[in-house]
Amino acid sequence: MFDPCITHHITQAPGFAARRFFLWPSACSFKLPMPRRFDLICFDWDGTLFDSTALIVRAIQQAVADVGGQQPSRETAAYVIGMALAPALAHAAPDVPPEKHPLLAERYRQHYLACQNDISLFDGVRPLLAELKARHHWLAVATGKSRRGLDGALRLARLQAAFDGSRTADETAGKPSPLMLHELMREFGCDPGRTLMIGDTTHDLQMARNAGCCAVAVSYGAHDSPALAALEPLHIAHSVSGLRRWLSQNA
Repeated sequence: MFDPCITHHITQAPGFAARRFFLWPSACSFKLPMPRRFDLICFDWDGTLFDSTALIVRAIQQAVADVGGQQPSRETAAYVIGMALAPALAHAAPDVPPEKHPLLAERYRQHYLACQNDISLFDGVRPLLAELKARHHWLAVATGKSRRGLDGALRLARLQAAFDGSRTADETAGKPSPLMLHELMREFGCDPGRTLMIGDTTHDLQMARNAGCCAVAVSYGAHDSPALAALEPLHIAHSVSGLRRWLSQNA
């Protein structure tokens, strides 16, 4: 039987010397990397990379109470995570009149900023991003945060250099509009079929669907698995380690 990893002799016709050839063992034992399925991988921030869901919920609840509204439930406050701030707060506090919305947003920012140093990245996020960079994926953030808020969060997490691009809700359209994904794809010259969105909310998944992109959901953030599954993501990861495993095998 022919084995390409060992030396072989070929017997030539009479009068000609036998010719010997071999393939280096390293060429046979070396495992080629799996081809990339996605060139551009876009992450939501809050609840996907950054463990901020509980803080955001509390900040929304406290802000609504501050302006005289009925404090929303945890479920209601968590539902709006990922949306742009103004429509998110309006949805969470339907009894607060529009003239109080600027004050509501101000109070939300105060409550959030007062505790933002108490939160951090989910365990495993840094090696996950490093592994994706080593495979030469473009990495981006697509978030409902403001530009000022995202830049501050990236500085806090020391991840300014980890991403190749980003879009925030105040510089483009908020989720589930596909505009921020359209802009990122245009920036990197990437087709929808080669772009993956990863997020913890139905807003993330709907945005990906609207943009014609594939999506992966994570269940450890704001929205629960049944709600995420209804939008048919490629996969629902229940931990960062599970997400990293899926991406290494499928992205």
